[in-house]
Amino acid sequence: MSTTTSTGTAGIAAVRNLGILAHVDAGKTTVTERILYLTGTTHKRGEVHTGTTVTDFDPQERDRGITIFAAAVSCAWAGHRINLIDTPGHVDFADEVERSLRVLDGAVAVFDAVAGVEPQSESVWRQAERHGVPRIAFVNKLDRAGADLDAAVASIRERLHPHPLAVHLPIGAEDAFTGVVDLVHHRALTWDEAGALTEGPVPDHLAIEAADRRHVLAEAVAELDPQALEEYCTHGSLSPATLTAALRRLTRTGEAVVVLGGSAYRNRGIEPLLDAAVAYLPSPLDTPPVRSADQGAQRRADPQQPLTALVFKVTAAPTGRLTYLRLYAGTLHKGDTVLDAANGRTERIARILRVQADRHTETDHALAGDIVAVIGPKSARVGATLCDPDHPILLEAPVSAEPVVTVAIEARHSADTDKLTAALARLAEEDPSLRLATDPETGQRTLSGLGELHLEVAVEKVRRDAGVQAVVGRPQVALREALVEGVTGFVHRHAKQDGGAGQFAHLVLDLAPAADGFAFTSTVTGGRVPREYVQAVEAGCRDALTDGPLGGHPVTGLAVTLTDGITHPKDSSELAFRTAARLGLREALRACRLQLLEPLAQVTVTVPEDALGTVLGDLAARRAQVQATTTTGREGTAQVSALVPLAELFGYAGRLRSRTQGRGTFTTRPAGYAPAPTPAG
Repeated sequence: MSTTTSTGTAGIAAVRNLGILAHVDAGKTTVTERILYLTGTTHKRGEVHTGTTVTDFDPQERDRGITIFAAAVSCAWAGHRINLIDTPGHVDFADEVERSLRVLDGAVAVFDAVAGVEPQSESVWRQAERHGVPRIAFVNKLDRAGADLDAAVASIRERLHPHPLAVHLPIGAEDAFTGVVDLVHHRALTWDEAGALTEGPVPDHLAIEAADRRHVLAEAVAELDPQALEEYCTHGSLSPATLTAALRRLTRTGEAVVVLGGSAYRNRGIEPLLDAAVAYLPSPLDTPPVRSADQGAQRRADPQQPLTALVFKVTAAPTGRLTYLRLYAGTLHKGDTVLDAANGRTERIARILRVQADRHTETDHALAGDIVAVIGPKSARVGATLCDPDHPILLEAPVSAEPVVTVAIEARHSADTDKLTAALARLAEEDPSLRLATDPETGQRTLSGLGELHLEVAVEKVRRDAGVQAVVGRPQVALREALVEGVTGFVHRHAKQDGGAGQFAHLVLDLAPAADGFAFTSTVTGGRVPREYVQAVEAGCRDALTDGPLGGHPVTGLAVTLTDGITHPKDSSELAFRTAARLGLREALRACRLQLLEPLAQVTVTVPEDALGTVLGDLAARRAQVQATTTTGREGTAQVSALVPLAELFGYAGRLRSRTQGRGTFTTRPAGYAPAPTPAG
């Protein structure tokens, strides 16, 4: 079994950039804490329930007992350096997960052995899938009553649709769980109450079952991997080396997912999990070269390549502004001058830090494949590309989710207004999914985010960090305006003459409903509108989508076609056509029929069966569309799945607790938009 390694900078091939992904309460922070303890990074096991974890270091995380902010840590195992990011499990902080996945090479998905695949674990799995991040699965809490590794594997197969390949067989069940049979190497791994690991032969009472399961595993791998198939056909089995190599290939291509089991809280199963991460998940060398946003340039993970790094997180710390980087190529030295390719500014790297959550160790350089924090850049935002000034490249930035909830916020004392404004600006810089605005009618400052909890955390952070007493209004959902019936042949002429060069643009637009978002096409022929002016028309149309005619909400579900146009030899310009498109589309929308849309949430409520009727009645009063009501397999509980307007969920957590004597829980995830009810009168 592996032992902790210590000294030296590991080569790129020995680096693993991993994320820990899971549903709330699946135990991912406990898994992270046990990894840090086993690798010698910490000398005491942190516990979520006592507020002593390394990665949940923010006061709010410790108060609430949940992960809110993605935390990066580094550790060493079996000659490899593992850069680990513990991500939030709550849907309101999904943007933290999204930004983390953008810079990770692999992930460990943690599942509850009783609940199996839960709604948010499914969401983060899909996020990882979109980014092409290979995963292995760890079924946690095998010591709990009702824990079932086979049922968890079945739920992975049914809900997530990969080929789950279980490489462990539990030894003992529930309270009697003491270890696992490693099917790849046909050995038993057991842990005592202190967490000490012993390796030995497979227990006699499990020998036949273990042999059968290894045969099934080898057969499944041979069906998926042509290289393993040859050995299987020749010998009827696979050697540990062949099986390991095949599992590595299948994991990295995403054709299968290796499933391990254990109990992080009782220190059982972490060593084989670390071995699996090293054996099966990719290094930076195994990933494709990173490409520029325009796909015109690429950089591979090579210290000799020009420096290329992506900013994925920015935080304010007592030591200064911390900018978190993933280095894709090149070498970064302390004192280097780098180019922010997004804004064209150069920045100096004053310090380079290896991060241990809220603690840091200084280093003089970082190599391709590294994840580090730097001090020095003053203006680099999340999504910025820092690169060699002589070899500029702009990487595609992570896309932030659109906010769905807004609150008005102001300082209780007018003397603190400037302090509040500065604190909110810092907050929005750290978290791009938070948006600041000023209500044009009331002049109030508004803060928008991904959910009620997201905004609660943001406001509390302002109060704690800036010492500002803030007054917050009632949450309001972010509505959208969608086209129901469009217009054709809408003409708009923009002509402006105020001395000097004028502005002239003549446009003919067709507007039609679209399935989602915004689509723009041009059918103009004969060069009547030059290509650069067509691009300006599209940009102007996008400018007009920010505030629709029904109530100033963003417009969606719209397809615009530019069918004709007229230019002037002197007064036409890109600016003129962009202005004409913005003003013309707004005018055209007023001639169309639109409807308001409200955000929906997919809600899963788990309640005692005796409270089911009350909960269903409450959901009906909240305009819920109940999709399914099932028993969960845990005695006396039921699960309700429903689509609920997000506006109806404000305060629902307290209401559910009171109606179920604290025994009910619920989870949510975004479910798109639907027509909002027409106001009475």
